[in-house]
Amino acid sequence: MRRFIKIIALVLASIVFATPLVACSDDGDEVLLQADYGSYGSDIAREFASLYPYRAPYTMEEAQAGLYIKNKFEELGYEVSEQVFTNESGQSSTNYFVSYSGRGFINIDEYGNPEEVRRTIVIGAHYDDIFSVGAVDPSYNYDGISDNASGVGCLLTIAAQISNYEDLPFDVYLVAFGAGNDNFAGARAFVNSLTPEMSSLIDCMYCIDSIYGGDKVYASAGYNSLNMTQKYQMRRKLYQAYDVTYDSLLYTQYEFSLYYNESGVITDLNGDGFDDIYREVSHNRSDYVPFDELNIPIVYFDSADYFFDSMGEMKDSKNLNLQEFGGMIRNTPLDSCFSLDPFKVDEERDILQIRINCIAYIILESMMKGSDFAMTHNEYEALENQGEAN
Repeated sequence: MRRFIKIIALVLASIVFATPLVACSDDGDEVLLQADYGSYGSDIAREFASLYPYRAPYTMEEAQAGLYIKNKFEELGYEVSEQVFTNESGQSSTNYFVSYSGRGFINIDEYGNPEEVRRTIVIGAHYDDIFSVGAVDPSYNYDGISDNASGVGCLLTIAAQISNYEDLPFDVYLVAFGAGNDNFAGARAFVNSLTPEMSSLIDCMYCIDSIYGGDKVYASAGYNSLNMTQKYQMRRKLYQAYDVTYDSLLYTQYEFSLYYNESGVITDLNGDGFDDIYREVSHNRSDYVPFDELNIPIVYFDSADYFFDSMGEMKDSKNLNLQEFGGMIRNTPLDSCFSLDPFKVDEERDILQIRINCIAYIILESMMKGSDFAMTHNEYEALENQGEAN
């Protein structure tokens, strides 16, 4: 599995890091445009949802949806790895993943000599949804655009943009998980295939799921961060994502906000018999769970509304036009472009495009912040130059 392949990448949109894009403001000043990746990801999400709306785990349509993603990876110049797995009933699904080889890191050994080390990031999104053919009244025009065609579009946007980050230090797996709605079976298969050494090299797992339907976009840490002895260690990558959002002025440019869950509800979140504070984590479970259980830091992106006084009140949307299922969008017939686009797209703004691009940008920029376990080459070179200057 550990085959990190250099991207032959096809640059489909703007180059953000190496040659930043600019636009002119009303007063003639140049304004840096971050995350300006065009409609590549949102176009893919809508096409994917339209072609394969009923992609429940282990169905023919899920299999076709997976092949669509494989083809998109290959169009970007990647060599795609396939991981077929089966459930207890013998039904099969497939993970599709590609890898990108970063520049690596430097450690100083006990004798003061630099040595090359590798660290890994996993970025994943499941591509199945909950419904099979015939499960939804056709009048809803269901297509699963939020859960999780939106995540697929974001994953492929990252795949298209990552080669622009020439100094990216991490080795990266980009994984489209099958059978996410079967207790995260694809993510579990992927985790189970890792050796202990490979698992120990993972700095973070970024999980992208249902980022369109909810009123707000949240980033959350894993339940492993509820352990107070490692709270900061397990939430550090989460805080870096917020730093990128604020430092890059994404709200100023796109009115994109990344929310903390700060509801503060006291409840037993992880089932260990002790109450936890519902803050900076999510009750929505996704493909991050097997990594969380392995005590790997995770950052989970989803959309919802957690601003309530109790867990039972929380839902995806407060929009009065989307209350047929108690304000829930994911796992309901309202998860469709037909239901959501009228409230999220106008002549000037496409919320799906904005969310896909901004989350992709946040993940890419967060990886540039390096590792807690080693220095980047740039950090080491700066340290050497400082030593020479002194």
